[in-house]
Amino acid sequence: MKQSLASLTTNREIMPGIHLIWLESPEIASTAQPGQFVMVRCGEVNELLLRRPLSIHQVDTTKAKMALLFNVVGKGTRWLSQRKAGDNIDLFGPLGNGFSVSHNSRNLLLVAGGMGIAPLYFLATEALRNGCSVTLLCGTPTAHRYPESLLPHQVELVTATEDGTVGHKGMVTDLIPDFIGWADQIFACGPVPMYRAMAQMKELKEKPVQVSLEMRMGCGLGVCYGCTVKTRSGLKQVCKDGPVFDLSDLTDINWDELIL
Repeated sequence: MKQSLASLTTNREIMPGIHLIWLESPEIASTAQPGQFVMVRCGEVNELLLRRPLSIHQVDTTKAKMALLFNVVGKGTRWLSQRKAGDNIDLFGPLGNGFSVSHNSRNLLLVAGGMGIAPLYFLATEALRNGCSVTLLCGTPTAHRYPESLLPHQVELVTATEDGTVGHKGMVTDLIPDFIGWADQIFACGPVPMYRAMAQMKELKEKPVQVSLEMRMGCGLGVCYGCTVKTRSGLKQVCKDGPVFDLSDLTDINWDELIL
């Protein structure tokens, strides 16, 4: 784990209220793995005590820069969205256990609900670099979604919108059965209701499925126990043991307790 002041190089609002920022941080970028996150100070010193956990969205080919994707939902992320090129951002990481791709896997199915694309982009680029085929199922309430032009062209994108403005009308989980037979592994990031629906799908029982849990975190280091969840193998801390878990290990979890 590295703590540093990362210099912000680019800040783009790629969708209403959703920002993509690039940071010069070779100490973190050089060791980051898909699915890991960083803890970011969002505010001036002593202004907001708790840092914000943000998934590592991308790492450039030189492993000198990394990108973070976030939604403006409160005072902290609003402050971060207002930073400009040259500003220093206080953060530490990479943290947590990320996604694990089996060396035998060739076809990867990625399922993103809402802002779930944040950690999955990094996974997609690494999988493509290692010769895998990647299909991304992306679900959003409306047509406002991650720009397809920003995705690697090798990714097969299939979309679902709840209002039917783009792609399949309905939930992104409606699309999963069509790809289960093709996929060697399935990776997902999204809201709790999406995971609850996936956990109830009989078709997924025999497939290796990994999901990234999003929870409020205090320290990000496993010290405060503020992000503890009950799994089939005992109590786990999302920041330290996750954020990526096997869906099968979460079978008995109380999903309602995770809704923020």
